[in-house]
Amino acid sequence: MIDRRSFLRVSALAGATALSGTAFAAAGPRPADWSALGRGLDGKLIRPGDASYDNARRVFNSAFDSARPVGVAYCTTAADVSECLAFARRYGVPVTSRSGGHSYAGWSTGSGLVVDVSPMSGVSSSGGHATVGAGARLVDVYAKLAAHGVSIPAGSCPTVGVAGLTLGGGIGVVSRQYGLTCDALESLKVVTADGKVVTCSPSSHPDLYWASRGGGGGNFGVATSFTFRTHPTRSVTLFFLHWPWSKAAAVLKAWQAWAPAAPDAMWSNCHLDHDPSLDVMVGGLYLGGRTACENLLQKLVDRVGSGPSTRYVATSAYDHAMMVEAGCASMSVAQCHRPGTLPGQNARGKLVRDSFSAKSHFAYTPLSSAGIKALLARVAAPGRHTVMLDALGGAVARVRPDATAFPHRKALFSVQYYSHFSGAAAWARAAHAAMRPYFGDHAYVNYIDPELKNWRQQYYGANAARLARVKAAYDPGRLFRLPQGV
Repeated sequence: MIDRRSFLRVSALAGATALSGTAFAAAGPRPADWSALGRGLDGKLIRPGDASYDNARRVFNSAFDSARPVGVAYCTTAADVSECLAFARRYGVPVTSRSGGHSYAGWSTGSGLVVDVSPMSGVSSSGGHATVGAGARLVDVYAKLAAHGVSIPAGSCPTVGVAGLTLGGGIGVVSRQYGLTCDALESLKVVTADGKVVTCSPSSHPDLYWASRGGGGGNFGVATSFTFRTHPTRSVTLFFLHWPWSKAAAVLKAWQAWAPAAPDAMWSNCHLDHDPSLDVMVGGLYLGGRTACENLLQKLVDRVGSGPSTRYVATSAYDHAMMVEAGCASMSVAQCHRPGTLPGQNARGKLVRDSFSAKSHFAYTPLSSAGIKALLARVAAPGRHTVMLDALGGAVARVRPDATAFPHRKALFSVQYYSHFSGAAAWARAAHAAMRPYFGDHAYVNYIDPELKNWRQQYYGANAARLARVKAAYDPGRLFRLPQGV
């Protein structure tokens, strides 16, 4: 007996041999070979010239719209992924894995075959565990788990895919209470470079499991599903405090002393905005009631020395709080997607793409007065940009730096320089360079930066050597070749 997939694969091989006298010419795949790949997939292969190609090839950042992959394979099963990787090996076609398509360097696409796992987006929950398909978008993960009264620690950008977030670590809005996304990961299924589907956990392929918790997506294989430990949800308190720009230095000094040392239930960020006008905001989420939250916020206000010009503090259902953090407070879950009919999109979606540049740091010590002055000067420079500081500490800091591949456990907060429209890359580059003397050389792999020097040390620290050994074991032929690949 032979199944449909094997029949098509064997038929394609026989046809190529009859025509060429050898099994597949080294010159690369012919149109017939691509057609055979498409027929062999349970999902859909989209090629240049197809009606949906332009939509399929585009990622979130429109700065990379010039990329034209030779194919985008929407894989519905791990077997589809194996088939695509076999095709890439056979013909020497570059291969790129894609979940949400948010790589800051545009490495969710390329000139070769894009293996898109968006169709594998199922979310189920039982007995304190959730199984999440690698293509699930965060907005759908939150919404579907909310129906079971549970959630996982994850990020706030609604269209980010769970795979990229988890594999790079996963800083999110409840990290101080529940850890990074990768800290809640109990096991995952990965299609390795040789096409095998393996389950990784502390007891099965433990090195690959370790590397998949902070080692970055696209390095070791294509993840197809994740099993997480869940936490029960409850009503939370949201807050947004704004001060005039004249108070920015006082707010930043107070926040960096207050936020990383707050109780675990208190997560906050500090946004220094010039988009379009100057503004300083402290926002966040407290896993508790309003009165206790107000008491903690008052300690921040006391440190600042003056009250905010505007103040919003309100209790919220957990799932609605995630929609607020996503910028989708007035939208339905369906609307909180990119519009379209391809996997990962929604016909009712209202979210638009952006053209941006970004860089990152981690702060291991508080900024000095000189550092605060330097940072505010960069924010005040002309342009449309934001510096986003996310508090760490709490549960994040209680994990050893070598327990997972994510090394930045002792950082006080993460720093993201985000700029869009005209002059974005130049501003981000200048801001990052200006702050390097104060923050040092530490960066977040999920904010991947193609301009970084010594990027292995910056992303992975002392974990880089072990990651290299895992790469050699699971992808010795380097099928997965990111420009900053492990």
